[in-house]
Amino acid sequence: MTTVNRAQYDFNKLQKRLRRQVGEAIVDFNMIEDGDRVMVCLSGGKDSYTMLDILISLQRSAPIQFELIAVNLDQKQPGFPEHVLPEYLDALGIEYYILERDTYSVVKRVIPEGKTTCGLCSRLRRGSLYGFAEEIGAQKIALGHHRDDIVETLFLNMFFQGSLKAMPPKLLSDDGKNVVIRPLAYCKERDIERFAEAKGFPIIPCNLCGSQENLQRGQVKLMLKEWERQYPGRVETIFKAIGNVGPSQLADRSLFDFESLRGSNQPKPLSKIRMVNL
Repeated sequence: MTTVNRAQYDFNKLQKRLRRQVGEAIVDFNMIEDGDRVMVCLSGGKDSYTMLDILISLQRSAPIQFELIAVNLDQKQPGFPEHVLPEYLDALGIEYYILERDTYSVVKRVIPEGKTTCGLCSRLRRGSLYGFAEEIGAQKIALGHHRDDIVETLFLNMFFQGSLKAMPPKLLSDDGKNVVIRPLAYCKERDIERFAEAKGFPIIPCNLCGSQENLQRGQVKLMLKEWERQYPGRVETIFKAIGNVGPSQLADRSLFDFESLRGSNQPKPLSKIRMVNL
């Protein structure tokens, strides 16, 4: 096999794997239903480009009919190449919108210099996208988070928030109006990186937060990479654990009734009585 043929063979395997994993995630969580209008959030990064590419591919062979609408949120970051995404999407021939919201100025005004901007930036971005999905009648909002994002979020919440939660593959927004889906939930970041490189997507870096060093997520990412290097397959095992939860083996009293838990050889509890001093 020549070098060119080998490269094409490897790419075909990679593409099939990503298509299969996205398809499995969609089926497992009933992400897309017949007649859905799916708003695909396109940031200009490798993940969202890959998500859109795979969804377009699956749309052609899916047993159901659904629409894809690409939406980019232009946050007015200095130097943002406004021509890149329209040119790319025009070439695809897909319906798309460029939503202009100056969240950059808000973030820079509110967050002190040197502090992490990601939290506020993501909240403002999410609010803008949720509202626009309602405007265009989209039933689903597709985000490009992958398996590694989900695992990283699990540890971020454990280490810094004291909670055991991650990113669900499918989520109902707090107001009950929007359903968020993550079709790349089963996909590995390194596979997405290889796919994006092979496809030559016109990647747009995030100048607002991408240059910040020592972010909590970055620290967790390095930790997981080291674990994966020492123990290959560990990240995949952790991801499986997210879908294999035993509430009785944790300590959340809202998920399991520990109070009334008794063995069969224990006496029945006495009725609660009011004690008074005699």
